[in-house]
Amino acid sequence: MTFVFFSSSLSKSLMMVLSNSSWRLPHPSFFLVGIPGLEESQHWIALPLSVLYVLALVGNVTVLFIIWTEPSLHQPMYLFLAMLATIDLVLASSTTPKTLAVLLVHGHDIGYTICLIQMFFIHAFSSMESGVLVAMALDRYVAICHPLHHSTILHPEVIGCIGVAVLVRGLLLLTPFPILLRRLIFCEATIIGHAYCEHMAVVKLACSDTTVNRAYGLAVALLVVGLDVLAIAVSYVLIFQAVLKVPGNKARLKAFSTCGSHVFVILIFYVPGMFSFLTHRFGHHVPHHIHVLLATLYLLVPPALNPLVYGVKTQQIRQRVLRIFYIKP
Repeated sequence: MTFVFFSSSLSKSLMMVLSNSSWRLPHPSFFLVGIPGLEESQHWIALPLSVLYVLALVGNVTVLFIIWTEPSLHQPMYLFLAMLATIDLVLASSTTPKTLAVLLVHGHDIGYTICLIQMFFIHAFSSMESGVLVAMALDRYVAICHPLHHSTILHPEVIGCIGVAVLVRGLLLLTPFPILLRRLIFCEATIIGHAYCEHMAVVKLACSDTTVNRAYGLAVALLVVGLDVLAIAVSYVLIFQAVLKVPGNKARLKAFSTCGSHVFVILIFYVPGMFSFLTHRFGHHVPHHIHVLLATLYLLVPPALNPLVYGVKTQQIRQRVLRIFYIKP
Protein backbone atom coordinates (compact mmCIF):
# COMPACT_ATOMS: atom_id res chain seq x y z
CA MET A 1 0.00 0.00 0.00
CA THR A 2 3.03 2.24 0.47
CA PHE A 3 3.57 2.20 -3.27
CA VAL A 4 0.09 3.60 -3.95
CA PHE A 5 0.59 6.51 -1.54
CA PHE A 6 4.01 7.40 -2.95
CA SER A 7 2.89 7.11 -6.58
CA SER A 8 -0.08 9.42 -5.98
CA SER A 9 1.96 12.11 -4.22
CA LEU A 10 4.79 11.70 -6.71
CA SER A 11 2.44 12.22 -9.65
CA LYS A 12 1.19 15.53 -8.19
CA SER A 13 4.67 16.86 -7.41
CA LEU A 14 6.08 15.74 -10.75
CA MET A 15 3.18 17.41 -12.57
CA MET A 16 3.90 20.70 -10.80
CA VAL A 17 7.59 20.59 -11.65
CA LEU A 18 7.15 19.57 -15.26
CA SER A 19 4.43 22.15 -15.83
CA ASN A 20 6.97 24.94 -15.27
CA SER A 21 7.39 26.98 -18.42
CA SER A 22 11.09 26.13 -18.66
CA TRP A 23 10.15 22.49 -19.33
CA ARG A 24 7.82 23.07 -22.23
CA LEU A 25 8.54 22.10 -25.78
CA PRO A 26 8.14 24.40 -28.74
CA HIS A 27 5.37 21.93 -29.67
CA PRO A 28 2.57 21.42 -27.14
CA SER A 29 2.24 17.66 -27.55
CA PHE A 30 3.56 14.43 -29.02
CA PHE A 31 1.74 12.22 -31.49
CA LEU A 32 1.57 8.52 -30.60
CA VAL A 33 1.32 6.44 -33.75
CA GLY A 34 0.27 3.25 -31.97
CA ILE A 35 1.59 0.22 -33.82
CA PRO A 36 3.25 1.42 -37.05
CA GLY A 37 2.42 -0.68 -40.08
CA LEU A 38 -0.68 -2.21 -38.51
CA GLU A 39 -2.92 0.86 -38.46
CA GLU A 40 -5.80 -0.88 -40.25
CA SER A 41 -5.96 -3.74 -37.73
CA GLN A 42 -5.19 -1.79 -34.56
CA HIS A 43 -8.78 -2.01 -33.31
CA TRP A 44 -8.53 -5.81 -33.41
CA ILE A 45 -5.25 -5.72 -31.50
CA ALA A 46 -6.98 -3.61 -28.84
CA LEU A 47 -9.34 -6.51 -28.02
CA PRO A 48 -6.75 -8.89 -26.50
CA LEU A 49 -5.04 -5.92 -24.84
CA SER A 50 -8.35 -5.00 -23.19
CA VAL A 51 -8.80 -8.58 -21.97
CA LEU A 52 -5.28 -8.62 -20.53
CA TYR A 53 -5.87 -5.28 -18.81
CA VAL A 54 -9.11 -6.50 -17.19
CA LEU A 55 -7.31 -9.65 -16.05
CA ALA A 56 -4.51 -7.52 -14.59
CA LEU A 57 -6.95 -5.30 -12.70
CA VAL A 58 -9.18 -8.08 -11.37
CA GLY A 59 -6.31 -10.46 -10.60
CA ASN A 60 -4.07 -8.02 -8.75
CA VAL A 61 -6.91 -6.39 -6.82
CA THR A 62 -8.06 -9.88 -5.78
CA VAL A 63 -4.57 -10.81 -4.62
CA LEU A 64 -4.27 -7.59 -2.61
CA PHE A 65 -7.72 -8.08 -1.06
CA ILE A 66 -6.98 -11.67 -0.04
CA ILE A 67 -3.58 -10.84 1.47
CA TRP A 68 -4.99 -7.76 3.24
CA THR A 69 -7.97 -9.59 4.80
CA GLU A 70 -6.30 -12.92 5.64
CA PRO A 71 -4.03 -12.63 8.72
CA SER A 72 -2.41 -16.02 8.01
CA LEU A 73 -1.01 -14.57 4.78
CA HIS A 74 0.88 -11.76 6.50
CA GLN A 75 4.14 -13.59 5.84
CA PRO A 76 7.22 -12.53 3.82
CA MET A 77 6.27 -14.37 0.63
CA TYR A 78 2.77 -12.88 0.50
CA LEU A 79 3.85 -9.40 1.56
CA PHE A 80 6.31 -9.35 -1.33
CA LEU A 81 3.52 -10.65 -3.57
CA ALA A 82 1.34 -7.73 -2.41
CA MET A 83 4.13 -5.32 -3.38
CA LEU A 84 4.36 -7.01 -6.78
CA ALA A 85 0.59 -6.75 -7.29
CA THR A 86 0.60 -3.03 -6.40
CA ILE A 87 3.44 -2.32 -8.82
CA ASP A 88 1.73 -4.34 -11.57
CA LEU A 89 -1.45 -2.29 -11.13
CA VAL A 90 0.53 0.94 -11.58
CA LEU A 91 2.47 -0.39 -14.59
CA ALA A 92 -0.63 -1.65 -16.39
CA SER A 93 -2.68 1.47 -15.61
CA SER A 94 0.07 3.91 -16.59
CA THR A 95 0.12 2.69 -20.20
CA THR A 96 -2.90 0.63 -21.19
CA PRO A 97 -5.71 3.25 -21.03
CA LYS A 98 -3.79 5.61 -23.33
CA THR A 99 -2.73 2.73 -25.59
CA LEU A 100 -6.34 1.63 -25.97
CA ALA A 101 -7.38 5.23 -26.67
CA VAL A 102 -4.80 5.38 -29.47
CA LEU A 103 -5.87 2.05 -30.96
CA LEU A 104 -9.64 2.42 -30.60
CA VAL A 105 -10.60 6.10 -30.79
CA HIS A 106 -7.49 7.61 -32.42
CA GLY A 107 -6.52 9.54 -29.30
CA HIS A 108 -3.00 10.01 -30.62
CA ASP A 109 -2.08 13.33 -28.97
CA ILE A 110 -0.38 13.31 -25.60
CA GLY A 111 0.83 16.43 -23.83
CA TYR A 112 4.53 16.91 -23.13
CA THR A 113 4.08 16.91 -19.34
CA ILE A 114 1.81 13.85 -19.38
CA CYS A 115 4.27 12.08 -21.69
CA LEU A 116 7.17 12.65 -19.29
CA ILE A 117 5.09 11.53 -16.29
CA GLN A 118 4.01 8.38 -18.10
CA MET A 119 7.60 7.65 -19.13
CA PHE A 120 8.81 8.16 -15.54
CA PHE A 121 6.18 5.84 -14.07
CA ILE A 122 6.88 3.12 -16.64
CA HIS A 123 10.60 2.99 -15.99
CA ALA A 124 10.52 3.71 -12.25
CA PHE A 125 7.96 1.00 -11.50
CA SER A 126 9.68 -1.47 -13.85
CA SER A 127 12.79 -0.93 -11.72
CA MET A 128 10.71 -1.48 -8.58
CA GLU A 129 9.27 -4.72 -9.97
CA SER A 130 12.77 -5.95 -10.69
CA GLY A 131 13.74 -5.13 -7.11
CA VAL A 132 10.74 -7.00 -5.70
CA LEU A 133 11.66 -10.06 -7.79
CA VAL A 134 15.10 -9.96 -6.14
CA ALA A 135 13.43 -9.73 -2.72
CA MET A 136 11.25 -12.73 -3.57
CA ALA A 137 14.35 -14.69 -4.62
CA LEU A 138 15.90 -13.81 -1.25
CA ASP A 139 12.75 -15.06 0.49
CA ARG A 140 12.94 -18.38 -1.36
CA TYR A 141 16.63 -18.70 -0.48
CA VAL A 142 16.00 -18.11 3.23
CA ALA A 143 12.93 -20.40 3.27
CA ILE A 144 14.83 -23.30 1.68
CA CYS A 145 18.37 -22.85 2.97
CA HIS A 146 17.55 -21.50 6.46
CA PRO A 147 13.98 -22.66 7.16
CA LEU A 148 14.32 -22.60 10.95
CA HIS A 149 15.37 -18.94 10.93
CA HIS A 150 13.03 -17.70 8.19
CA SER A 151 10.72 -15.75 10.49
CA THR A 152 13.60 -14.21 12.44
CA ILE A 153 15.62 -13.19 9.37
CA LEU A 154 12.69 -11.79 7.36
CA HIS A 155 10.59 -10.25 10.10
CA PRO A 156 8.13 -7.40 9.28
CA GLU A 157 10.64 -4.62 9.96
CA VAL A 158 13.13 -6.12 7.50
CA ILE A 159 10.42 -6.57 4.88
CA GLY A 160 9.39 -2.93 5.34
CA CYS A 161 13.00 -1.79 4.91
CA ILE A 162 13.34 -3.87 1.74
CA GLY A 163 10.14 -2.34 0.35
CA VAL A 164 11.33 1.19 1.08
CA ALA A 165 14.75 0.45 -0.44
CA VAL A 166 13.13 -0.85 -3.63
CA LEU A 167 10.91 2.24 -3.82
CA VAL A 168 13.72 4.73 -3.17
CA ARG A 169 16.04 3.06 -5.67
CA GLY A 170 13.43 3.32 -8.41
CA LEU A 171 12.73 6.98 -7.65
CA LEU A 172 16.37 8.05 -7.36
CA LEU A 173 17.59 6.26 -10.48
CA LEU A 174 14.70 7.30 -12.73
CA THR A 175 14.09 10.89 -11.64
CA PRO A 176 16.99 12.11 -13.86
CA PHE A 177 15.18 10.79 -16.97
CA PRO A 178 12.69 13.69 -17.27
CA ILE A 179 15.32 16.14 -15.98
CA LEU A 180 17.76 15.17 -18.73
CA LEU A 181 15.01 15.32 -21.34
CA ARG A 182 14.45 18.94 -20.32
CA ARG A 183 17.78 19.97 -21.88
CA LEU A 184 16.98 18.47 -25.28
CA ILE A 185 15.75 20.48 -28.25
CA PHE A 186 12.88 18.92 -30.18
CA CYS A 187 12.42 20.00 -33.76
CA GLU A 188 9.39 19.43 -35.96
CA ALA A 189 9.38 15.64 -35.65
CA THR A 190 7.30 14.99 -32.52
CA ILE A 191 5.78 11.76 -33.82
CA ILE A 192 6.48 8.79 -31.53
CA GLY A 193 6.35 5.50 -33.38
CA HIS A 194 5.03 3.76 -30.30
CA ALA A 195 1.85 3.19 -28.29
CA TYR A 196 3.13 5.03 -25.21
CA CYS A 197 5.94 7.39 -24.14
CA GLU A 198 9.03 5.25 -23.77
CA HIS A 199 12.35 6.90 -22.85
CA MET A 200 14.41 5.96 -25.90
CA ALA A 201 11.49 6.60 -28.25
CA VAL A 202 11.31 10.19 -26.95
CA VAL A 203 15.11 10.65 -26.96
CA LYS A 204 15.28 9.64 -30.62
CA LEU A 205 13.03 12.59 -31.53
CA ALA A 206 15.56 15.18 -30.31
CA CYS A 207 17.63 17.10 -32.84
CA SER A 208 20.22 18.09 -30.22
CA ASP A 209 22.97 15.93 -28.72
CA THR A 210 21.53 12.97 -26.80
CA THR A 211 24.79 11.34 -25.70
CA VAL A 212 24.15 11.98 -21.99
CA ASN A 213 20.57 10.68 -22.19
CA ARG A 214 21.58 7.52 -24.01
CA ALA A 215 24.55 6.90 -21.71
CA TYR A 216 22.52 7.39 -18.55
CA GLY A 217 19.67 5.20 -19.86
CA LEU A 218 22.14 2.44 -20.68
CA ALA A 219 23.86 2.79 -17.30
CA VAL A 220 20.56 2.55 -15.40
CA ALA A 221 19.45 -0.49 -17.42
CA LEU A 222 22.74 -2.29 -16.84
CA LEU A 223 22.81 -1.32 -13.17
CA VAL A 224 19.24 -2.37 -12.41
CA VAL A 225 18.87 -5.42 -14.62
CA GLY A 226 22.50 -6.52 -14.39
CA LEU A 227 22.72 -6.42 -10.59
CA ASP A 228 19.20 -7.78 -10.07
CA VAL A 229 19.65 -10.71 -12.45
CA LEU A 230 23.01 -11.46 -10.85
CA ALA A 231 21.46 -11.42 -7.37
CA ILE A 232 18.62 -13.71 -8.48
CA ALA A 233 21.08 -16.07 -10.18
CA VAL A 234 23.26 -16.30 -7.07
CA SER A 235 20.18 -16.97 -4.92
CA TYR A 236 19.05 -19.82 -7.14
CA VAL A 237 22.51 -21.35 -7.40
CA LEU A 238 22.57 -21.53 -3.59
CA ILE A 239 19.00 -22.86 -3.58
CA PHE A 240 19.80 -25.62 -6.08
CA GLN A 241 22.89 -26.60 -4.12
CA ALA A 242 20.83 -26.89 -0.95
CA VAL A 243 17.99 -28.81 -2.62
CA LEU A 244 20.36 -31.32 -4.22
CA LYS A 245 21.60 -32.21 -0.74
CA VAL A 246 18.07 -33.08 0.39
CA PRO A 247 17.57 -36.87 0.54
CA GLY A 248 14.73 -38.30 -1.52
CA ASN A 249 13.40 -37.27 -4.93
CA LYS A 250 9.97 -36.42 -3.57
CA ALA A 251 11.40 -33.91 -1.10
CA ARG A 252 13.57 -32.36 -3.83
CA LEU A 253 10.60 -31.98 -6.19
CA LYS A 254 8.57 -30.33 -3.43
CA ALA A 255 11.41 -27.89 -2.75
CA PHE A 256 11.82 -27.09 -6.44
CA SER A 257 8.05 -26.63 -6.90
CA THR A 258 8.02 -23.81 -4.34
CA CYS A 259 10.30 -21.85 -6.69
CA GLY A 260 8.42 -22.67 -9.90
CA SER A 261 6.03 -19.73 -9.87
CA HIS A 262 8.81 -17.25 -9.09
CA VAL A 263 11.01 -18.56 -11.90
CA PHE A 264 8.12 -18.27 -14.38
CA VAL A 265 7.40 -14.69 -13.27
CA ILE A 266 11.10 -13.83 -13.66
CA LEU A 267 11.16 -15.16 -17.22
CA ILE A 268 8.02 -13.34 -18.41
CA PHE A 269 9.34 -10.09 -16.92
CA TYR A 270 13.00 -10.09 -17.95
CA VAL A 271 12.98 -11.82 -21.36
CA PRO A 272 10.62 -9.40 -23.19
CA GLY A 273 12.19 -6.46 -21.33
CA MET A 274 15.70 -7.40 -22.47
CA PHE A 275 14.44 -7.91 -26.02
CA SER A 276 12.86 -4.44 -26.06
CA PHE A 277 15.99 -2.84 -24.55
CA LEU A 278 18.36 -4.49 -27.03
CA THR A 279 16.09 -3.83 -30.00
CA HIS A 280 16.01 -0.09 -29.26
CA ARG A 281 19.78 0.10 -29.42
CA PHE A 282 20.98 -2.71 -31.68
CA GLY A 283 17.98 -4.39 -33.35
CA HIS A 284 17.80 -2.26 -36.48
CA HIS A 285 16.66 -5.26 -38.55
CA VAL A 286 13.74 -6.18 -36.28
CA PRO A 287 10.42 -5.01 -37.84
CA HIS A 288 9.23 -1.97 -35.91
CA HIS A 289 5.69 -3.26 -35.42
CA ILE A 290 7.08 -6.43 -33.79
CA HIS A 291 9.15 -4.34 -31.42
CA VAL A 292 6.20 -2.10 -30.47
CA LEU A 293 3.86 -5.05 -29.97
CA LEU A 294 6.32 -6.84 -27.69
CA ALA A 295 7.10 -3.64 -25.80
CA THR A 296 3.36 -3.11 -25.22
CA LEU A 297 2.84 -6.70 -24.10
CA TYR A 298 5.90 -6.46 -21.85
CA LEU A 299 4.06 -3.99 -19.59
CA LEU A 300 0.75 -5.86 -19.71
CA VAL A 301 1.40 -9.62 -19.82
CA PRO A 302 3.29 -9.89 -16.48
CA PRO A 303 0.60 -7.94 -14.55
CA ALA A 304 -2.09 -10.14 -16.12
CA LEU A 305 -0.31 -13.48 -15.59
CA ASN A 306 1.35 -12.97 -12.20
CA PRO A 307 -1.89 -13.27 -10.18
CA LEU A 308 -2.90 -16.36 -12.17
CA VAL A 309 0.49 -18.00 -11.67
CA TYR A 310 0.55 -17.38 -7.93
CA GLY A 311 -3.16 -18.10 -7.58
CA VAL A 312 -2.77 -21.53 -9.16
CA LYS A 313 0.52 -22.43 -7.46
CA THR A 314 -0.21 -21.06 -3.97
CA GLN A 315 -2.69 -23.18 -2.07
CA GLN A 316 -3.70 -20.53 0.47
CA ILE A 317 -4.59 -17.97 -2.20
CA ARG A 318 -6.31 -20.57 -4.40
CA GLN A 319 -8.49 -21.82 -1.54
CA ARG A 320 -9.44 -18.30 -0.49
CA VAL A 321 -10.45 -17.40 -4.07
CA LEU A 322 -12.58 -20.54 -4.26
CA ARG A 323 -14.24 -19.63 -0.96
CA ILE A 324 -15.01 -16.12 -2.23
CA PHE A 325 -16.89 -17.62 -5.19
CA TYR A 326 -18.46 -20.37 -3.01
CA ILE A 327 -16.69 -23.13 -4.87
CA LYS A 328 -15.55 -26.14 -2.86
CA PRO A 329 -11.85 -26.86 -3.51
